[in-house]
Parts: sequence; structure tokens; C-alpha cells
Amino acid sequence: MAIFNRKSGSSDGVSPHDQEMGKTEYSTGEMQVSNDGFVHHEDNTHLHRGLKSRHITMIAIGGAIGTGLIIGTGKALAQSGPGSILISYTLVGLLVYVVMCALGEMAAWLPNGAGFAGYATRYVDPALGFALGYTYWFKYIIITPNQLTAASLVIQEWKKPEEVNPGVFIAVFMVVIISINYFGIKFFGELEFWLSSIKVVTIVGLILLSFILAVGGGPNGQATGFKYYKNPGGFKPYIMSGDAGKFLGFWSSLINAVFAYLGTELIGVTVGEAQNPRKTIPRAIKLTFYRILFFYVLSVFFLGMLVPYNSPELGFAASKKAGTKASASPFVVAIKLAGIKHLPGIINGAILLFTFSAANSDLYIASRTLYGLANQGHAPRFFAWTDKRGVPVPALGFSAMFCMLAFMNVSDDAKTVFGYFVNLVTIFGLLTWISLLVTHIYFVKARRAQGITDAQMPYVAPFGMIGSYIALFFCCLIAITKNFSAFTHDKEYGNFDVKNFITGYLGIPLYLIMIFGYKFWTKSKGIPPAEADFYTGKDEIDREEEAFLAHQAANAGNEDGSWFYRTFVSWLF
Repeated sequence: MAIFNRKSGSSDGVSPHDQEMGKTEYSTGEMQVSNDGFVHHEDNTHLHRGLKSRHITMIAIGGAIGTGLIIGTGKALAQSGPGSILISYTLVGLLVYVVMCALGEMAAWLPNGAGFAGYATRYVDPALGFALGYTYWFKYIIITPNQLTAASLVIQEWKKPEEVNPGVFIAVFMVVIISINYFGIKFFGELEFWLSSIKVVTIVGLILLSFILAVGGGPNGQATGFKYYKNPGGFKPYIMSGDAGKFLGFWSSLINAVFAYLGTELIGVTVGEAQNPRKTIPRAIKLTFYRILFFYVLSVFFLGMLVPYNSPELGFAASKKAGTKASASPFVVAIKLAGIKHLPGIINGAILLFTFSAANSDLYIASRTLYGLANQGHAPRFFAWTDKRGVPVPALGFSAMFCMLAFMNVSDDAKTVFGYFVNLVTIFGLLTWISLLVTHIYFVKARRAQGITDAQMPYVAPFGMIGSYIALFFCCLIAITKNFSAFTHDKEYGNFDVKNFITGYLGIPLYLIMIFGYKFWTKSKGIPPAEADFYTGKDEIDREEEAFLAHQAANAGNEDGSWFYRTFVSWLF
């Protein structure tokens, strides 16, 4: 082992041969950089920085590519029409980019394991950090079993429930994702990297295929172009008729777009386990813009050309009582309409991979969020304990318990009840974005009050504080109006939909109760800009960065990633 000298940047006791062969290991006190560049601590309270640059990049790219894009766009198209989803997915994509940039500015300055709840505690009010942390944790202990259920439903395309009980597949997937998370961040990062790579390659292939079909390159030779924008139309009335109905259709697609983009902010949870985060995090944030532009906007653009919103294949997706099935994917519908055989089964297999990857990463986020809460004293301290690999085992085990909610879906009656959980996920996600934007506004005010200039920042949000104000307004507007259908005249539910109202808005009073309840219980006060803490823990991050960079310099000839990745994958991203 070599002892790293942070002043000189040298290493003592390391032979030239070891340095040449990449066997140097650095340490500063209880912190070490191992042979493969993984920064870890010898105590039992730290996460280990085991996510490489390519891990962070691909997790950022593949983070929100899941059932929201591959299946959720089908419901949005059936409910709103192609013109509505193209506009709404573009607008919400811009909103998400502003949120990501705001998060990136804070995360690049202080990439610690407490996540973005820790930033709210430092720069705004401990009460906001408490509410944000639990809101985010609630979201992921609900969405993880939902993803497990989606995976079991995809398998039903091959094995009907009468042949094999869906609970069997839920149990198998649950055991697998818990095991993957338990094996440590190195294994998780590598596996999620390749799963995300496959997801991205699949989406790229589907977009190219959609373009070919739209210009008449399919088996039927029909170039659809924009004919579905004329008949049945680009904007479908929703609930009401006429222009008012078309506007409501557009607004409902805005809500669907929000659900599709949820999860993009997960990059903020990985900062505590990222190598050289001040470089990798801004890089991943910048790639978010291109992902939004390419994956989401192009996907919905071509889907609007290929599938009419009144297609019988999409009919059930618009129904409020229907369950989510893989055949709801508009990509599969487009392939069927084009007359391509066998490919729908392959796409269903890809969807199964998407849902498995999403469940895996969702459990990871849930465990790290609970770990961050415990680190701040907002949850029992034992949840902050980590094993020698840096895995927060108690936080992982407790979060994994909620995966059993997926077994509610074994019963057909429970599917309707569990469907309301998705409604809760959306409002929890919006409240997370709102909290992030508020935190960024306070962060910018505080660093200006303390004389920290843009030049001193590793990364600065391009839209600044003004962009966060604008995005905050629209996030609040969407959160307040997201379940407008509960108040409108609906043929199915009548004048007022009680269940839709409760599940759609329950998150808001719960969020406010946590904020004001925490303030009442602890007598906490807001943080004045001049007193915000920008430096506690920063010296440790600086030492980790110096040790990692020194290791990189000593192993300059060793490239990150395998030959296969460098040759066939890296150029694509």
C-alpha cells in the first residue's frame, strides 16, 4: 500500500514496476483508492465511490428509459393525439433539463452521500430536507413493486396467468434485484451500465425503424407521413368536445409526460458513489439534454406518424380500468400495423429487460435515499451503517420489504387499487422537482451572499436562478392541476372522482405536514443565505478527488472499460 501525500501528490513505498503495472493503492487516513480506481473508506458509515465515469454516463442516459417511454406513450397517444404528445413531451423535457442543471450545480460543488435532501437541509431548511428525503423515498418504495408487476405482466405474453401464477415471477425478480443491490456498488454499476446500454441501443433501433416505416420502408410499402394528423387528427378531445376538449387532452398529455420523465433526477442519488464526481456529474447532466431531444421527442414524433390515436390496439390503454400490459406499447402497435412478423415478440422481450433494469435501479435509489436520511439524523441511525463494501445493508433490507406490495397484483381486484399507487408516484415526483428548484434558488442566493463566484464553481446551471423560478412555476401549476379530471364531468365516474382526487393529491398535504410538523417538533428555522454551510465535508471530497486523480495519473495507460465497450459502444454515446 502506498501512502498518498496530498501536498506533494507523491506516493511513498511504491516500486516503479507497480506503478507501471497499475498496482498502486493510495490512502489518506481511512480512505483508500484501490487498484481499479475505486475510492472506499475503512469505517462503516461511508458509501464507496465505485461508479466510474462510464457508469454515471450510462445510468444518466438510461435512467428514465423505461415503461414510461416504451409503454406510457401509448396511453398518452390514445388519450390526447399525436400533436398533443409531441408538444407536451418537448415542453416537459425542457422543464426536466432545467431541474437537472439546477441539481448538477449543487452536486458538482458538494457531491456527498446525503443526496439532494442534504442540499435542502444545508441551504434552505432542515424541515425541507426532511420532507424531500421522505417524499423521494415514498416514491421509490411504491414504484419498485410497480416495476416488478410490470415485468410479470410482460411475461404473461408468453405464459398466461392460468399456466403460471404471476406471483412466481414477481418473487424471482424480487430476489434477483435484492441480490444485485447486495453485491455492492461495483457489481451494480457494471450490470446497470450494460443494461442501460442495451436499453439505449434498443430505443435507437426503434427510432430508426419508426423512421423507415414512416417513409414507406415497411413490408406493406405504405408511407404514412402525417396522414394521421389529418385523419383522425393531431389533437384528440378529452372529456369535453371542441377546442376545450382538445386543450384538456393536451393538458392530460402533459401529466403523462411528467410520469415518463420521472427518474431522470436519479443522477443526484449516485453522486455519493461516483468517482471524480465534479467531472462526471456535469458531463452526465449535459448529456441529459441530448437524451431528451433524441429519445423522447423523436420517439413521440415518429409514433404520431405511425399509429392513429383511435387504433383498436391502443383502445384499452385509454381506459381507466384496464391493467398495464406490454401490448400497450405503441412501438409494438406500429410494428403490427406495418405487418412485420416476429418482431413484436422481440420488442416485448426488450420491454421485460427495461422493467427489470428499472426495478433494480429503483431499489438502489430507495436504499440510498434512506441511508442519506439516516446520515442527516432524519431516520434511525442504524440505517446509515454500511458493510465493508459500502453497501447500506439495513437501509437496503428495509426498503426491499416494500417490494412485497407487488404481490397485491396477483389478484385482479388489487390491480385497480395498485394502479392508484402510480398516481401517488407522479405527485411525489413533482414535489421532488419543486423541492430541488427551491433548493437551487436558495443555493444561488447563498453563494452570492458569501462571495462564491461562477468562476469558482465546477459547474453552473446555464439558465441560472431565473430558469429555476420559471420551472418552479410550471411544476407547481402541473402539480395543482394534474388530476383535473376528478373535477370534470366524466361518463365513467360522474361529476367527481373521489379515488382519483385522493390518490392524486394525497402527496401534497403529506408533504406540507412533514415540513411544518418537523418545524414544530424540532423548532428548526430557515437558513439565512450568509450562514449557509458550503464547506463542511468539502475537504474530504477534495482529498478523494486528489487521490483519484493521482491514481489516474499513475495509471494513465489503462483505459476505462472493456475492449468491447471501447470498440462497439462508447462511440455511440
